[in-house]
Order: sequence, then C-alpha cells, then structure tokens
Amino acid sequence: MRVVCGVTVGNMKEPDETKRGKVGIVDFPVKELGPEDVKIKVAYCSICGSDPHIVGGAFGLQPPFGLGHEMSGVIVEMGERAGDTGLKIGDRVSGNFLKYCGSCYYCTTGLQEYCTNAGNEPCMAEYVVWHKSQVVKLPDNCSLLNGCLLEPLSIGTRIMDRSNIKAGDRVLVSGGGPIGLITCQLFKKFGATSLTLSEPNAERCRIAKSIGVDYTINPITDDLLAKGMEITNGLGYDVIVEVSGVPSAAQAVLPLTAKGGTLLYEAMFPNEYELPLNLYEYIYSREITITGTYCSHYNFQRSVQLLPEMDFSAFSGKEQIFDISDCEAAFAAHLSGKYPKIIIRCNPFDGE
Repeated sequence: MRVVCGVTVGNMKEPDETKRGKVGIVDFPVKELGPEDVKIKVAYCSICGSDPHIVGGAFGLQPPFGLGHEMSGVIVEMGERAGDTGLKIGDRVSGNFLKYCGSCYYCTTGLQEYCTNAGNEPCMAEYVVWHKSQVVKLPDNCSLLNGCLLEPLSIGTRIMDRSNIKAGDRVLVSGGGPIGLITCQLFKKFGATSLTLSEPNAERCRIAKSIGVDYTINPITDDLLAKGMEITNGLGYDVIVEVSGVPSAAQAVLPLTAKGGTLLYEAMFPNEYELPLNLYEYIYSREITITGTYCSHYNFQRSVQLLPEMDFSAFSGKEQIFDISDCEAAFAAHLSGKYPKIIIRCNPFDGE
C-alpha cells in the first residue's frame, strides 16, 4: 500500500535542497490483522503542524517513516474479537493514533499519554490497522472529511480541561492555526468573554471573526500588550492559550495574564528554547498557573459528540485537499502558510 513518509530528515524549509527534509510515497505491506484489530480504508488524513517537525528530526526517526495521525475512514475488515465494542464492517470511523498498553505505571495511574509502551501506526496511507480501543465511530451527520479533524478537536477539548475555563472568563488565544481556531470555537461554547485572537494573518483573523471571536490583534503591527489591556480594562485575560509555537509569542503573552489566571502552552516549541520567567512577578505576586498539554487520551468520545456542531468550512476548501499521490505538493501548501489546513485524500469514497 502507499504510505506518505518522511524520506529525508531535515528542515522542510531549508533553502539548500540537498539538506532539506522531504516527504514521498513509499510502498509498505499492510500490518497483519490481529484478533482485536480493525482494518480501516483511509478516506482523509490531514497534515498536522507537528508533521514537518517529525520530518525535521524531532523524534529521531530513521527514514523512511510513515506520517499522519488525523484520519477518517471506513472499516473493511475486523479481527474475530474486535466486534465486542459495537464496531462493524462498513462503519465510518476516526480515532486515536496511539495504542496504550494499559499496564505500565502511567496507564494504571490515569496518565496514559505517557505510556511507556505506546504504539503508533501512521495513517497517512491507503489503509491502517488499529486496535479496537483506538477506533471511534463517527456520527451519521458528520462527513468523512470533517471526521479526519476529530484528533485536533480532541486537543481542543483537552485544552478546555486543562485551562479550567469558567463561563465569563476573559480569554486570549495566541496563534490562528487549526488548533487555535478550533480552540476559539470551543471557548465560545464555554462562555468566554472578550475572546481575542492574536494572529498576524489577516485571512485567519477573518475566519476567527466568522466563528465568534470578539477581537483580533496583529502581534507584529499592533502593540499586543496595550491592546489586550485595553480590551480587558487593564485586568488582563483570565485564560491564555499559546498555540503558535513561536518563542517571542511565548514571552509576549505572560504580562497579559490576569492575577490568578491560567496560561497554557500547547504548541511544540523548539526543544532548545527556554522561557525567561520572573518568578516573583508571575508566580508569587500574581499567582498565575502555568501549564501545558502534551496530547489527548480520554477526550475522543466527548469530542466526537461535538464534531457535528463545529464549523470546519475554513479547513476543507477544494484547493486545500490533495490526492495522496500529490503529497509533496500538499506539504508545500501546508508550509506556505496560505491555508489554515491541508488535507490528503488517501482513497476516494462515493458521496465524499
């Protein structure tokens, strides 16, 4: 089967082509179906902002290595013990790309995201075989195209949990990529006020306004601190989520956090970046809670209930969907920053 792989490790934006990280199609055999496994014919797999980081060597993988973890598809084969969850052949599904062992220290203490034996079967491919515990059936009123966004939506619901958002809280989201825009929608549902997006891209700011964001600030041309304080009457934001992964943004949002507020860093920042932090000012004097998210592990069943209610129209324009054979062009489009989301069609399905 065809699998989109990292074929050369390196920065995908490297000007020197001989050093540039690259993706390509590699033929791999389909994983053997186990008794509790489900074989899925993949419909769509969207490119995550972490995928170029993986090609860049973030996890130390040796090429060729498969990519992709945001998928949707249809069950075409099942192991003999895979049906006890109610799944059946023909079901339209998505799910969690990670398979937890269930028996290590972290799995048995509610911290499955740190499972020491976690398996990962990449799904930017024509087929993927997952354990039944990873698979989530899509609602009838959710398309396969929107279904591939279940995993990023689960990150958004994880952010809601970690941010401890309360109705009426003033909220700032820094970064208008897919996670940022999804998070803005969820915050609005949770009753956020003065909902603000910090984002330099005018089109993404327009999208944000269309989904309920109250204010947008361009952090490059505007004074982010002054505008944020003006919006919040000098109090700052009760909840701030930084999802851009830009080190300068990580520093810029600190003074915008209200006393007693929560600042959550979600993005994959460069490993070598260290945040300068005045402990007296922010931790002692303001009692700010600083936290983060790594990945979601128990959010999928809740997230799938939200899928039909989400507005994903900005992520699924015709020019944002590429066939699997055009994976190089798809990644180029992703890296251009022109579109908030790029999706790869791994197999065609009637009506989709």
